[in-house]
Amino acid sequence: MTTPLYVKYSSIRDRTLNLVEPLMDEDCCVQSMPGTSPVKWHLGHVSWFFEKFVLQHYEKPFAPFHPAFLTMFSSYNKSGQTHPDPKRGLFTRPSLSLTREYRNNVNERMEQILKRFEEDQMLRMLAVLGMHHEQQHQELMLADVKHLFSQNPLNPSYNSHSLPDSPAPPTLEWRRFDGGLVEIGYKGEGFSYDNESPLHKQYLEPYQLASRLVTNREYLEFIKADGYDNPGLWLSEGWDWMKVNRRHPLYWRDGDQGWQEFTLRGTMPLDLNLPVIHLSFYEADAYARWADARLPTEAEWENAAARQEIKGCFADNNRLHPSSAGEAAQAENTDSLAQLYGDAWEWTQSAYSPYPGYNPAKPNENEPMSVVWDEAVGEYNSRSMVNQYVLRGGSCAIPKERIRASFRNFFPATTCWQFSGIRLARDAN
Repeated sequence: MTTPLYVKYSSIRDRTLNLVEPLMDEDCCVQSMPGTSPVKWHLGHVSWFFEKFVLQHYEKPFAPFHPAFLTMFSSYNKSGQTHPDPKRGLFTRPSLSLTREYRNNVNERMEQILKRFEEDQMLRMLAVLGMHHEQQHQELMLADVKHLFSQNPLNPSYNSHSLPDSPAPPTLEWRRFDGGLVEIGYKGEGFSYDNESPLHKQYLEPYQLASRLVTNREYLEFIKADGYDNPGLWLSEGWDWMKVNRRHPLYWRDGDQGWQEFTLRGTMPLDLNLPVIHLSFYEADAYARWADARLPTEAEWENAAARQEIKGCFADNNRLHPSSAGEAAQAENTDSLAQLYGDAWEWTQSAYSPYPGYNPAKPNENEPMSVVWDEAVGEYNSRSMVNQYVLRGGSCAIPKERIRASFRNFFPATTCWQFSGIRLARDAN
């Protein structure tokens, strides 16, 4: 039996509030750096999406909860330009309680609309897009809170659940893939973003992927081998960035007690068996060179991933930290890749660009609601296809249902606050 749209909507909206529950009001209004957003803004923004793209067009008569919210919680201003992200932390008002009222108000109105227009195809498309949009911001909230808490001398903990002991991962091995002419892109009837289409053919030379993610132990060897002092390992732009910004992964701390790592449970001894995370593209690329390997292309990654079941360490288990490859039962298939899904987003060497034949949504003058769809999709993808790299596979901070083999994440090369790690690749020959 198909789950009613409003039931699914409510489930996703409730999870957002559950993620906010461990936080104090003061935690929700601070912006720790320009690339992050306050939790309060995230709460307002995901409600703004439904008010702007659903209620404004289906609610008769329409009256916004607060006219200013249509601007201050938007990603774009009236000229289509991105709203000034660094100033979101200056929004001391509205209060968190009023932002929650805004959310509740939107939910009540959405319930009526979703039940009344259940069979309206455009409404369903907009609502489903909004739900995936909210799940995206759930992940961003966790990453933003982690970065915020890492700045605090009190060493606050977001998640009090203890982590299980992590067994040693299996020895890294190489899995060979023959390549050839393969199909890349989304194929199916469910939801996907437009950047996953169209399905197209791409030729791959034979290649190999590492059987698991790079661990903290292995990355520590890179540091001890003066990897951060060898310009021959770094892209020139990465070398300049690293010399100013970084000498080790973002949340590593070297002190009297040895290496530690800041997590959503506070600062903990660095677990050498777990995957290294919160690396920039530059760091991932430099490590790969040091290891006599390279980063995979996104086509190589997807060709391998399409053959495997989607399972791994996702946010569903509330761990919110990667697991060891030793925790997963080893599959009998010699081509299996541990930690392919979940745990950590995997940097690829592929620039984020449109697929051959890509055609973003275009408004149809004869169908007014298609303009709304175009505006909503404008929140995504085509505007971002420059100066970014693709990551694949999901992480411990997203729900399993959100990921698929064709899912393309993307960030600038300097991005470290996301749950990003390394899977090595190399040519088969």
